[in-house]
Formats: sequence, C-alpha cells, structure tokens
Amino acid sequence: MTANDSPVLCVAGRPVGRYVTRPELPERLSPRPYLHPVTTLAGTVVTELSPDDHIHHLGVGVAVPDVEGHNFWGGRTFVRDQGPTELDNHGAQRHAAFQLRDPDGFVEELRWVAAGAELLRERRTVAAVELTESAWALDFTFSLTNVTPDPLSIGSPATNGRLGAAYGGYFWRARKEDRPPDVFTADTEGEADVHGTRADWLALSGATWTLVFAGATDATRRDPWFVRATEYPGVGSSLASEERLTIEAGETAVRRVVTVVADGRLGRDAAAALVRKAVSQ
Repeated sequence: MTANDSPVLCVAGRPVGRYVTRPELPERLSPRPYLHPVTTLAGTVVTELSPDDHIHHLGVGVAVPDVEGHNFWGGRTFVRDQGPTELDNHGAQRHAAFQLRDPDGFVEELRWVAAGAELLRERRTVAAVELTESAWALDFTFSLTNVTPDPLSIGSPATNGRLGAAYGGYFWRARKEDRPPDVFTADTEGEADVHGTRADWLALSGATWTLVFAGATDATRRDPWFVRATEYPGVGSSLASEERLTIEAGETAVRRVVTVVADGRLGRDAAAALVRKAVSQ
C-alpha cells in the first residue's frame, strides 16, 4: 500500500482521518475503501478497524449486506429460515479515480463489483469541516448508480427475516471502551429506544468524546438509524428497513450523512447546536 492510496484529511492543518482506497483484505471481508483512524481535534481515535468481535467492521464507510444477493458488508450472510451463513457471495468496492483531492476532502469514483460484473457505480464526496476549537464534522455523501440493464434491489438481514437488523449504508464503527457509550437523541435515550428511529440526529458519547450523526437530505432522514452500544459501539443508516430498496437501471440513490466529531461529553443542547451548524455549512 502506497502513501498515494491513503490520503489524510485535515482540519485547520491538523490530521483527523486517513482514507484507505485500496485495502489489502481477504475476500470474505468484502474489500472496500474506509476511513481509519478518525480522531477528534485533540487526537482521540474514535474508530476501530477489524475488531475481534466483528472483523469485517472497517472504520467509517459504506457497507451493504445484500445487493441482489451479493454481500458488500463482509462476514456471513443472513439467509431466511437458516440464519447467518458463510457464502461465496462477497463483492468489492474498487477505487477507480479521484475527481478532486484537497487536504480537507475529496470526490471519488468507485465501482461495486461482484461475480465478475459491475453492479453499481458510486460517486463519493467527503469533506472535513471545522466547527469549533474542539469539534469538526465529517460530511459524507454517496451516490449509487445502477449500471446494469435491469433493476437492482438492496436488502438487509431485516428484509430477509432478521428483526432489528436493518443495517446497510453509511456505517461508523466507533471506539470500544470499558463501558458502553451513551446513546441519545433530542427526545429519547438508550440503545433500545434509539435503535430503529428516524430521529433528525443521534449522539454516541464515550468517555472523552461524542459523535453526533444527522441525515442531511430528505431521503436520508427517511432511513431509520441502526444503533449498537452494548454489544459494540456502532451507528449506521438503514437503506432497507421494512422493504428492499430498488434502483432502476440507470437510476441513482443518494444519501448524505454529516457526523460531528467532538472532544468531551456533549449534552443534548450542545449536540443539537453543533449538528445544526454542521448540516447548514
């Protein structure tokens, strides 16, 4: 892996994230570009890469467990009436080119390939934005275009029969600490109550850091949040929750998630103020 494969995101001249475009990973992890390590402005790492509990969790990126039966998430595939199953069905997201590269962000083209064929072409736009002396925001947009001649559908373990497991889309594997992080939204708290909601924003707060996630488009806000805190700390969007998401031939699905990365443990008012500022920029 060369330095050119791993651009570094900077905020006010300080490195806050490394983006790996061509990771050397086994096929069963569904190789894909990712951000890791991502840090607060004070230098606290707030991502994990291939942790022992889920080795297919790769920092921050886009991961989808079912694109027409192909696994772009990594690990086992949930099969209806059978459960998690090892299948030879893994796809890969392949970096094609950067349309733009600056110290504070980039625009990238990727190809989603499985079984020797390209299924989706993605345009990914990532920007690191300074908010305060102790907080910055990761602005992450991904556009998935169906490049096949037929409709493509995106599913999840939930649409395949596993209740409460509608993961797939933007995903952030957070830092694991001695105790689970706190989880809250503007009007509720706790993993059980926050998971699966369509809150405008949600926060994950660890010992010395807080992440605040917000959908920044109407389509993104319609996606429920996938939240884990007790088993492991992770937050993602759910492209396919109650039903599969179909992308017609030549059509594009677009999602934008903005994540505030802050030092310290934020309360509701501070989290809400920062995320409003981040989304409006």
